[in-house]
Amino acid sequence: MSASSLNRRRILSLWLPRLPIDRIQRFFNGALGEPSIVVIKDNNALVIHALDEAAERLGLYIGQPLANARAMCPDLKVFDADVVADAKTLSDIADWCDRFTPLVALDPPHGLFLDISGCAHLFGGEAALLQTLVRALARQGFAIGAAIASTSVCARTLTRQATGSIVADGGEAAAIDRFPVSALGADETITTGLRRAGLKTIGEVASRNPSEITARFGARFSTLLAHALGQGDAPISPRKPLPDYIVEKRFAEPIATDTMIAMTLSRLAETLIASMEKQGKGARRLEAAFFRTDGVVRAIMVETGRPVTRSVVIDRLFRERLDALADPLDPGFGFDMVRLSASRTEIMVQEQRDLDAHVHDNDELAALIDRIAARIGGKRVVVHLPQDTHIPEHAVLAAPAQHHLAAAMQAEWPVRAESEPPLRPLRLFDKPEPVTVPFATVPDGPPHQFTWRRAKHAVVRVEGPERIAMEWWRQDGKQLTRDYFRIEDAEGLRFWIFRDGLYEGEVFDGDGKPAPPHWYVHGLFA
Repeated sequence: MSASSLNRRRILSLWLPRLPIDRIQRFFNGALGEPSIVVIKDNNALVIHALDEAAERLGLYIGQPLANARAMCPDLKVFDADVVADAKTLSDIADWCDRFTPLVALDPPHGLFLDISGCAHLFGGEAALLQTLVRALARQGFAIGAAIASTSVCARTLTRQATGSIVADGGEAAAIDRFPVSALGADETITTGLRRAGLKTIGEVASRNPSEITARFGARFSTLLAHALGQGDAPISPRKPLPDYIVEKRFAEPIATDTMIAMTLSRLAETLIASMEKQGKGARRLEAAFFRTDGVVRAIMVETGRPVTRSVVIDRLFRERLDALADPLDPGFGFDMVRLSASRTEIMVQEQRDLDAHVHDNDELAALIDRIAARIGGKRVVVHLPQDTHIPEHAVLAAPAQHHLAAAMQAEWPVRAESEPPLRPLRLFDKPEPVTVPFATVPDGPPHQFTWRRAKHAVVRVEGPERIAMEWWRQDGKQLTRDYFRIEDAEGLRFWIFRDGLYEGEVFDGDGKPAPPHWYVHGLFA
């Protein structure tokens, strides 16, 4: 065997031809009884989208108008198609298939590709892997077809024409030689054109000169044909990126207790850390996946602000995450596999930790943030970073603390002048709230009184105005100039108020005449 053959990928193709009706029957626990179909609208007519075995035995077929199907079987059970629910079911099956390989790709509308290169021996070989997968999905209530080949196109063709086939590398052309050209999955116009040319099987098409096929049917079809024959291959697109490190534990007897789950995660964390240590790396994003015996998969993810190099830290973070789950981890009849993966890792940078107290303080703070984030979510633990802008609502950016802790500790904020009142309120509203101002000194004076939240406030002290023009290079010209005032009312409450727009300069009515600008409260001083 050549070196190129040893490096060829092995692709397992899955096809669920009755996925829409199987999904509905699983919902009813398979107790539908009568022949059942799923219909979808096509050209303003309802046609069969999927059907069960009973309906197929009656001679019904996909694409048949519903009226004709009812005439053949008056007792037919009819369900409307739900493409979104079907896609969700296919995605759930793909999650379950992750137990065999992390490289799982969608083959819409009802198929999957699994790259099993180098992992089939873990399941007793390709034949045993295919048999295990098909039997498991059949027990879950799905009609399933499967095949294995060295190219995805060949495997897909075999799945639909000779399910259960396993083709050795180099045998693709002979394996699909007798199949009709429609099995390639090309456009209907191309399939019709080939038949009119007298080319009814894939072998007949392959016997012709490739340049003739390209000239008549295009380069895309020629490439499809070449891949089906095993001449090159288009890589599949996995649903999820391959993690940097993966460790997993399979169980002959499923586990269901919290103690066993915690022990398993602890042992996997030790193995994962040992693998990363060999290359001097630490984990920044970790995911634990729990595979239930009934096909349900639960995944839990934690992130860290700094690379983790100790299994104790990983164990603690997942304990925090599991304790805080709003939807508890339901083991059902038990988990038969648990996987721990590091989807994001970084090279560790050595630091002097013995003499520098700041390093220890930073480590403790980062660890605290990681634990809080694991419990309530990383987006809820934030730090504030100053921004280079004078627009008040844009002057501070709230960013996840796990990813911006170092920047927050080095940030430089404006220094407040001693013995001077603050120029900005401690509390800014998410959106400035409108106030009613009966009259104010023009053109740029403060209001004498205003109404906010149905309460009138008489102005007794004023500081301002502080004029802030909008950033014209970032705006579309609709933002107006603001004049801010620090105002104190008769009861001692202090407000930060601004007039949005200049008198007789920026605000106009529908007729183009100058109109009075609006006033807003943007914040409150302590």
